[in-house]
Amino acid sequence: MNFQRPRGTRDLTPDRSSLWRHLRSTFERVGDRYAYVQVDTPVFERTGLFSRSVGEDTDVVSKEMYSFLDRKGRELSLRPEGTAPVVRMVLENGLLGPGGILRLSYLGPMFRYDRPQAGRYRQFSQFGVEAFGSTAPALDAEVIGIFVDTLRELGLKKPVVELGSVGDDCCRPDYLEKVLRPALQDLGDQLCATCRDRAASNPMRVFDCKIASCQEALQSAPRPLHSLCGDCASHQEELESLLEKMGIDYHRNHSLVRGLDYYTRTVFEVHDSSLGAQSALGGGGRYDRLVEQLGGAPTPAVGFSSGMDRLELLLQELNRENPPAPRSGAYLVLLCPRGEATAERYARMLRDLFPVEIDWTARGMKAQLKTANAREARFALILGEDELEKKVLTVKDLDSGEQVTLAEEDLMDFLRTVVDSRNEEQKQD
Repeated sequence: MNFQRPRGTRDLTPDRSSLWRHLRSTFERVGDRYAYVQVDTPVFERTGLFSRSVGEDTDVVSKEMYSFLDRKGRELSLRPEGTAPVVRMVLENGLLGPGGILRLSYLGPMFRYDRPQAGRYRQFSQFGVEAFGSTAPALDAEVIGIFVDTLRELGLKKPVVELGSVGDDCCRPDYLEKVLRPALQDLGDQLCATCRDRAASNPMRVFDCKIASCQEALQSAPRPLHSLCGDCASHQEELESLLEKMGIDYHRNHSLVRGLDYYTRTVFEVHDSSLGAQSALGGGGRYDRLVEQLGGAPTPAVGFSSGMDRLELLLQELNRENPPAPRSGAYLVLLCPRGEATAERYARMLRDLFPVEIDWTARGMKAQLKTANAREARFALILGEDELEKKVLTVKDLDSGEQVTLAEEDLMDFLRTVVDSRNEEQKQD
């Protein structure tokens, strides 16, 4: 039988694993610097968690969720996003203590039934952060800073933040009922059928429409940024001032509303122009009502998420333009079967310095050295009958081609000196 992966999914093959690990470790390292603690939640939750938090009328809930009944008839869904599960976890485990800010990060697979395209899959991976406990614009700036710092460390030179606001319970109801809905009614048939439905059920979502005729018609529609109350406007101005002081490029996006119902005040996306029309790398915002909506005490919060699959595509493009990473690690070329125990002993000793792979295939030296080069190992460690008898190991530098034979007691010092010298060169570069 010829099985293939389901449409909208992909395999993590060995040629992609090092780049994927680099992406994960960079996010985790930046999160650690900001004192965010990593958590994890189940890949499926009660469907009601998402319909109540994300919103019944959003595309995520109405069109894109993978939902099913378990054997006892309970309705469950594969998680389409990370914020609602993290809030559920925080409440269920009593993590909101008195005072202070709770800083959490997460990384894992999400699921949405959507049309597959470059960097977008039905099973995709996201990383993100959630911070609970403060209404300060400085916390919004901190969260945006984590995202931008991660992108910069991955090699992006000029990520740009698209920044907007959707108001709060003070100004948004009047904006929706007295300003936006009447304006959309006046546009009438100039809008597509989906936008006309949204105008009745979730009017701000019309700004997400990608149909050219709708975008043209909506040019005259009043934006939420124009109807903010004093507190929301002050929050926005202070956040912009903080981003300027942090050296983060941003510009106001009057049409940005994001696609989920739980947002209040700040919404943002981060873009990179090298991706063309599909330039968004992720985004987030403030959700000061969600904890209360899910049964907790009123608790302000803010967060972001980013799709790792699209970032991986971007990193692949960057790697094509940049010099390849230097070789690392060692490949132990074993040329005599009775040397297996000795080879394993050498490998265990040297793995304190770098990764070591042993060739157990009993092939000739030429074939094993070819594999060592294909693995991009820095050193080939050759153990044949002669080396075994003399209790030595031949070390070949696959960068320079130089070769030296060393006694066991000199091996670690020699390789450590070479590795330290290479690390110092990389620091200077």
